[in-house]
Amino acid sequence: MQALILAGGEGTRLRPLTTTYPKPVVPLVDRPFIGFMLDWLRSHGVDEVIMGCGHMADGVRAVLGDGSRFGVKLSFVEEPHPLGTGGALKFAEDLLDERFLMLNGDVLTDLDLTAQLAQHSATGARATLALTPVEDPSAYGLVRLTGDRQVTEFVEKPSADQIDTNNISAGAYVLERSVLELLEPGKPASIERDVFPRLVGDGLYGYVGEGYWMDIGTPDRYLQGTFDILEGTVATEVSSRMGSGFASVADDVECAGRIIPSALVESGCRIGAHSRVGGRVVLERGVTVGGHTTIERAVVLEGATIGSGCTLSGCIVGPGALIGDECHVDGLSVLGQGVSLGARNIVSNGARIFPGVSLPDGGLRF
Repeated sequence: MQALILAGGEGTRLRPLTTTYPKPVVPLVDRPFIGFMLDWLRSHGVDEVIMGCGHMADGVRAVLGDGSRFGVKLSFVEEPHPLGTGGALKFAEDLLDERFLMLNGDVLTDLDLTAQLAQHSATGARATLALTPVEDPSAYGLVRLTGDRQVTEFVEKPSADQIDTNNISAGAYVLERSVLELLEPGKPASIERDVFPRLVGDGLYGYVGEGYWMDIGTPDRYLQGTFDILEGTVATEVSSRMGSGFASVADDVECAGRIIPSALVESGCRIGAHSRVGGRVVLERGVTVGGHTTIERAVVLEGATIGSGCTLSGCIVGPGALIGDECHVDGLSVLGQGVSLGARNIVSNGARIFPGVSLPDGGLRF
């Protein structure tokens, strides 16, 4: 089975992480984010994946290679300029089979693609959209179905009196090649707005899945996705690594403090005396934590150094960052690669400090 993943966006909502990392390969727990999607696809019989890239495409290729480490054959197409979801699909036309999957590259999910494919075959559909129920669909677009699962209508950002279903698109589609006939080469288009409405009554179906689904394109969702992976809320290969104790600590970690589940602490990390790491924490390779420091609900990327007497909570610290003694970083703040904070800085309220910025002692009390 073949899949096309659209991953050409700039990831502006995740800056400053995506200032130095292409969005598809931003680190998530223990692998590039898109690695979770590749694992999921492979588990449902996908053996060939086409990556539709745009921004920082060379960086994506450099990290993912030919896909062999993920058990799939991976190839790339690079749009000359942004073409939208429909335009990107048409741009990849020459590589596509008679039936294929098309996926939004921002999603972390464990929906049952095998069941979606089976329904698609049984109904003779031209396109089958994976749908997922959400508690509050008002920020999304509703998808209305008949009793036999044919799509009848799309309602963008519905008002309260329009909400008669909570099913929204999960960004995973099974498509027949004939759908490409509705797109023009080289012209920007949206498959959601320009193609699917034209298929209503002509072979467009919805498959309602009950699994986990989250768009992780913002810092708060990135963190929540991290926690859900650590704790097995979403089914991934990380669950076996975490085990029943929801903790994975590399053998060479030096810890004079405490590590509290759920936590993943990678090789080469050092944790000082009387420090507490966890719950819901990832320390990537080579992170150093000083004494009397507390880190909770946070991700600290490779090679960062955290001083003594610090508090980190609900934040993301970029690779190689240096945080001085007695700093407080919280409130969904994000520090980019190589940021340097002097002692006694306070970074809060969703502050984003871009790569390479250096602040003196006590320079920020935000």
